[in-house]
Amino acid sequence: MTEMSEDYRRVTGRTRESKDRERQTLVATEGNNSSKVSDVMQEVVRRENLKQALKRVCANKGTAGVDGMNVEALTPYLKEHWPAIREELLEGTYMPQPVLRVEIPKQDGGGIRALGIPTVLDRFVQQAILQVLTPIFDPLFSEHSYGFRPGRSCHQAVKAARMHVEAGYRYVVDMDLEKFFDRVNHDVLMARVARRVKDKKLLLLIRRYLNSGVMIEGVEQVRTEGTPQGGPLSPLLSNILLDDLDKELQSRGHRFCRYADDCNIYVKSEAAGARVKRSITRFLIKRLRLKVNEEKSAVDRPWNRTFLGYTMTLHREPKLKVSPKAVERLKKRVREIMRKGRGRRLVDVIGELTLLLRGWINYFRLSQVKAAFEELDGWIRRKLRCVLWVQWKRPKTRAEKLRKLGIDKVRALTSANNGRGSWWNAGASHMNAAITANWLSRQGLVSLLAEHRRLERLI
Repeated sequence: MTEMSEDYRRVTGRTRESKDRERQTLVATEGNNSSKVSDVMQEVVRRENLKQALKRVCANKGTAGVDGMNVEALTPYLKEHWPAIREELLEGTYMPQPVLRVEIPKQDGGGIRALGIPTVLDRFVQQAILQVLTPIFDPLFSEHSYGFRPGRSCHQAVKAARMHVEAGYRYVVDMDLEKFFDRVNHDVLMARVARRVKDKKLLLLIRRYLNSGVMIEGVEQVRTEGTPQGGPLSPLLSNILLDDLDKELQSRGHRFCRYADDCNIYVKSEAAGARVKRSITRFLIKRLRLKVNEEKSAVDRPWNRTFLGYTMTLHREPKLKVSPKAVERLKKRVREIMRKGRGRRLVDVIGELTLLLRGWINYFRLSQVKAAFEELDGWIRRKLRCVLWVQWKRPKTRAEKLRKLGIDKVRALTSANNGRGSWWNAGASHMNAAITANWLSRQGLVSLLAEHRRLERLI
C-alpha cells in the first residue's frame, strides 16, 4: 500500500515539495500582479519571447491560413512589417484575420471535427501570448489536469486513472462535453482570463481572437461562441475555463483525471456515480454554460470505458491495455497504406508502415496486456502477404516467386493454381512458409510485440 501511494504521488505530483512550489508561485504571481496590469503586452513583444515564438511556429509548420502565406514566408514578412505590427499590438489596434475552416474525420469515426486554422502571422502572435500567459496560469492549475501543459502527458493521466481504480474506486463517471471547443461561452471564458490578467489591451486582443470570423468556402461567418481548434492559444484557454471544474471536483474531495475536455471521475459505487454525474452536469450548465453529451457520458466500470486510448482489466490490481477502438483505428490506417501499396515495392510499403507502427507502439507502451500486439503482428503480416499475392497476379508468376522463396516445385504449382482469393492465400501455409516473419523483418517490418518488449526494458 505504501509503494502504491508513493507511485500515486509521483504520477500526480502530490508531494509536499510540489505543493510548496505551487504556493510560492501563487504568492509570487499575486505579488507581481501590479506589474502585470500594464506590462503583459510588453512581455509579449519582447525580443527573446518573439524569437522563441517564431522558432516554435516554424518548427510546427502547418497549413497556410486564409491569406495563403506559408511558414517559409513568415520570417521575410516579419522583417519588413514587424515594426508596424508591434505598434498595433501595443496600441491595441491589431486585428486578427479570419480562421480557415478545415474539416477532418474524428478518430473514432463518429463524424467530422472542424478545425479553425489561423494565418501564420496570427499563429506567431498567439504563440507569443501563450508563452507569456502559461507561467501566469499553469502553476495554479489542478494537479489532476494533464492536457496541454508543460511537463504533463497522456501517460501520466492514464497511470493516475489506473491508481484510482487500484485504490478501490472501481466506478467511473465518464463525462463527455458536447462540441466543447465549439460551445465555449466567450463572456464566461474572458471573465476567468481577467482574474489573472489585468492588461486591457491583451484582454481585447484575446477577445478579438475568439470573435474572429470563420472563412467557409470564401465567405466569412461571424463567430459568437467557441474557441477554434488549430490555434496555439486554444488549449490554454480551454484549461483556464475548465480549471473551475477541477477546483469544484477538488473541493468535493473527488478523485479524477482530466485531459483537455475528457474528464473521468472515480467513485466507489454506481449510486455515488449517478449522484456525481447529475450534480456536475448542473455545475457545467449553470457555471460554465457547457453542455454534457448524455449519449456518450456514462457511469460504468473502468474496464468498460476508454480513456485516452487505453482501457484496463478488472483485476484487483488492474492492468492497462489498448482499447478495442484504438486497435480498430490502427487497422484502418494500415488498410489505407496497404491499398496504396498494390503498385509499390514492398520495402516502400513497409517503410511507411514502420513510421506508423513505431509511433503507435510508443504511445501504447504502457499497456501491460500484450495480446493485442501479437494479434496485430499476425494480421499485418497477412496483409503484406496479401499485397504480394495480388502483385504477382498470374499463376505462372506466383509459382516462380514461391519457388524462389523456398517452396518445392510441385507445391508451388499447386498453390499458384488453387483458384482461391488473395486473402485466403495470404493466410495459407504456402505463403506463411515462403514469406516468414523473419523474412519480413529483414525487409524492415517492425514487430509491435518485439518493440513493446524493447520499450519495456527502457522504461
